[in-house]
Amino acid sequence: MKETKNQQIKLNQNLPKGWRKVRLGEICDFVKGKKPSKVFDRKISEEMVEYLLLEGGRLFTWKQKGLIEVGPPDILVVADGASSGLVLYNRKGILGSTFLRIRIKKETIELINFRYLYFFLKNSENILKSVLTGSAIPHVDQENLRLLEIKFPEDINEQKRIASILSAFDDKIELNNKINKTLEEMAQAIFKHWFVDFKFPGYEKTKFVNSELGKIPEGWEVKNLSQIANVISRGSNLEYISDKNKGIPVLNQRCIRDGGIFPEAIQYAKPVNSKFYLKKWDILINSMGTGTLGRVSRNLSIDYPMIIHNCITFVRSENPAIQLYLYYQLKLQEKYFEQLAIGSTGQTSLPIEVVKQFRVLLPLLDILENFFAEIEPLWVLMGRNKSENQKLVELRDLLLPKLMSGEIRV
Repeated sequence: MKETKNQQIKLNQNLPKGWRKVRLGEICDFVKGKKPSKVFDRKISEEMVEYLLLEGGRLFTWKQKGLIEVGPPDILVVADGASSGLVLYNRKGILGSTFLRIRIKKETIELINFRYLYFFLKNSENILKSVLTGSAIPHVDQENLRLLEIKFPEDINEQKRIASILSAFDDKIELNNKINKTLEEMAQAIFKHWFVDFKFPGYEKTKFVNSELGKIPEGWEVKNLSQIANVISRGSNLEYISDKNKGIPVLNQRCIRDGGIFPEAIQYAKPVNSKFYLKKWDILINSMGTGTLGRVSRNLSIDYPMIIHNCITFVRSENPAIQLYLYYQLKLQEKYFEQLAIGSTGQTSLPIEVVKQFRVLLPLLDILENFFAEIEPLWVLMGRNKSENQKLVELRDLLLPKLMSGEIRV
């Protein structure tokens, strides 16, 4: 393939002393993932392995001839779709059809450290994204990827030192994520025990009565969500601006997944009414489009101005005990909300009236306050961990280009 100014991926920097450069295609082999004939949303056999997805739930399949297995030290690049150019590492399973596997060739394995290579590619994501092909669906062109210039210290030990510094940030981030996962599992278990199995404190002495939802504790009520929450609203209409220094970041649907907020593809808009700014513990429901519609998350850590996009429904209660309770009730309804969407393919939406009229079991206030006393410390700790992770990401990303260019030597 003949290189052109538009297609050539090139990093025009002077090489530091003791560094060299090669094309990625000279040191690595590329393989595109394939979709299995069957996938399952749960592991029904120990022989099954995970079918790797970029986001969302987990899928599993059996090892089959022709499928591509990956694991450390393989590096993955998202090759198709809106996230094309994203670089991933430390994933194990069957390679999804939207991924490329990058594996160092046997003959060059002693030339470059795989973790160093991962961080170099991570630092090059913007370059990869700048030369995507395709209009409706972006793609990573493998030939362009092969042309990418990789720069590295010839001393393999220096490569390892660089990778070790950056890995320390990722290791701490991963540890915080594991802690948060455990804390969230604890919170969900308490919610289920109290409000699904009805094993709340004092349940032994409680009389149960009939309701539209079945047997419920006496004194508890079934109400519309609008009768419980103080605010149920779509986000604001927006006027976007290109200068992020003059705008407010916008929380979009792609940020909402796995019960949390993961800022990505952030755009900026002019200020709006304060009602539409993200607040602590806001419950967020994706309410338009396909693939993400129905997802329920909450804000645990973002304390800076951020506008809620008008494709997102937010729910607020002035009582924090009710707010925490409502999150777990609504989180259980993700599939239900998805089924209630109206409209044609690609233009589906969740009407806000459907959300407002959703019937919710409301326990007695003293039960909710006891639940809050159990759960609130977990949410606070999860929020702190997420805030720490954001600071670690910012520091790591500040160091990354300096280490990869040789500006900082170690």
